[in-house]
Order: sequence, then structure tokens, then C-alpha cells
Amino acid sequence: MGIRQYNPTTPGRRGGSVSDFAELTKKLPGTIEEVFERELKNTSTGPVKRKYARVKFEDGRTAMVKAPQGAKAGDPIKVRVEPPKKLLKPIKKKGGRNNQGIVCSRFRGGGHKRMYRVIDFKRRKDNVWATVQSVEYDPNRSARIALVRYEDGEMAYVLAPEGMSAGDRIISGEDVEPRVGNCMPLRKIPGGMTIHNIELQPGRGGQVCRSAGTAATLTAREGSWAQITMPSGEVRRVSSECRATLGMLSNAEHMNVSLGKAGRKRHLGRKPHNRGTSMNPVNHPMGGGEGRTAGGRHPCSPTGVLAKGGKTRKKRKPSNAAIIRRRRPGPHTGA
Repeated sequence: MGIRQYNPTTPGRRGGSVSDFAELTKKLPGTIEEVFERELKNTSTGPVKRKYARVKFEDGRTAMVKAPQGAKAGDPIKVRVEPPKKLLKPIKKKGGRNNQGIVCSRFRGGGHKRMYRVIDFKRRKDNVWATVQSVEYDPNRSARIALVRYEDGEMAYVLAPEGMSAGDRIISGEDVEPRVGNCMPLRKIPGGMTIHNIELQPGRGGQVCRSAGTAATLTAREGSWAQITMPSGEVRRVSSECRATLGMLSNAEHMNVSLGKAGRKRHLGRKPHNRGTSMNPVNHPMGGGEGRTAGGRHPCSPTGVLAKGGKTRKKRKPSNAAIIRRRRPGPHTGA
């Protein structure tokens, strides 16, 4: 896993980089079950036909692929990895708008069409071994995902930790070995281990540490509570019955990728960002004035929320009692 730099062949390529995707499973081995011919279209010169092969994989799945030259039944073949249709759902674009059509998140819209991969954040299938079939790219998140097949034949997607590859075996439950990829309650995890996909309420599913390269540390346990040090430095108290997965999440180099051009940002569904000072007073609190002005006040959003260090957390939020130590202050708080 690393970063591949582009040569400056065009202005858009200058300074751009991509992940090398070395950790992904590119092809799966299978066996050709049948070779058949299918008519694609009928033209004036006659019907156009193409040979296809039905391939069966080790996990029992089948796929239809274009038959290689001279292929016959029983031949081994490697097929490009495709996500199972049962684990895909369509995503409807909203462009940052709510159910009334009002923009609630600015500068959203467009982007490449995606299908959502259904991820198992709960990991409640206990004491059943699962084998990693492939490590795949997910367009909806920065971390990689792993397609696992349980011994009873069920398939699911889970977040792939660093070092996971096809063929690895993982398991969830109370009394399982504390190895990378295994999921277990916090009261069973040895102290000092790195964890991800952490539940905040038992049975709710992982909500914390789900993006690329993130991991928290289980620092202490006291009674029915566990203390977790978050990636931000915040120390939080969580119920010991909550579950977490061991290890650090994959694709830690994601933060070092340089998009290189505005078009790649548009493919991600982000539109150009307009400065408040370039607007009129009716559109933004920092707008208006003669010529270029500094805005006349501290930087803020169109609704007046401070953008550089202003506190936005509710003072009486119930989860305040769970925070033992606040996170390290950011660069704009002045602390």
C-alpha cells in the first residue's frame, strides 16, 4: 500500500497522486462450468454472436464472463472481482438538500454514480468462523472493505483492518483470540490494544473509528466501564458490553493523496466553494463592502456559526458525562 505519483503530462496531472491499491484483491480463481454462445444483435450482414463462460468460484458463487480463446469446461480461470448483488443497494443523490428541497449542506451535488455496499458494523454472528474472500475498494468510505464468507455460507462486508488479505480467517464472540480482525466485547479485550469500529451503546453497531487509518486505544477498565483514548486525544468512557474490532483500519495513506485538479473533487460530489466576503450582505454576514474587505467580523457561516474555533457543542448534551478528558485544542482556539 502506498501512493503513486503522476508525471506532469498535463496541468491537471501536475501534483496529482492516487493510491496504488496494492492491498486489493484484483482477481478470484474459479472453474469454467460451461461455455456457450449468445446472440448480441442482428445486423444486415447477419447475427453478431459472442462466446460466454459460466464460472463457479470456491465460495459457491457463479458469474458470467466473456470466454477466453479456446476455453472449455473444467479449465481454471481468474475473474475480476465484482461485489455480490445481494450486498449492494442504490444511492439516491440529494445534493445536500433535505426532504423539503432546502439546501442544508452547501457545495454538494453531482459526483459519480455509486452503489452502497451493505457493511456489517454490528458483528453479532458469534462463534462462526469467516474466511476473507477478497479485499475491495468502497467508493462510499476511505477505508477498504473485506468480503467474508461464514462457514454456514452467509456472506457479508466488514471493515478491513491493516494487514488483512484474502484467505485470512476472522471470528466474533465473547471468548475468542484477541487477533486483528476479530470482534469482541471491550471487557474481553486486553488493555493497551488498538481497536476500531467501536460501539457507543451495546448492540447499536460500530460508530467510532471507521475511516482510513484510524484506531483508538483501550487504556483502562473500571467496573462496568471502559476508558478509550480516541484518535483526537479525547478520553471517553464506554460500557464494557460494547463491542470493538481489533487492529487499525487499512489505507492509512489516504490522507496523503493529492487530487491535483478540480475535476476529481467534482467526481466526489463537491462543488466549488464560494467565500463569504465575495457575496452580498443579503447572502452572507461577511458580504458587502467596497472592494476587497476582510469581512468586518470573525469568519462564520451564512447562519453566523463561527468557523475558526467557536464552540458548537451543546452545553447540556447528555454524553458530556462520558468524556473524561477533552480532545486537544485545534489551531484556531488560541489555547
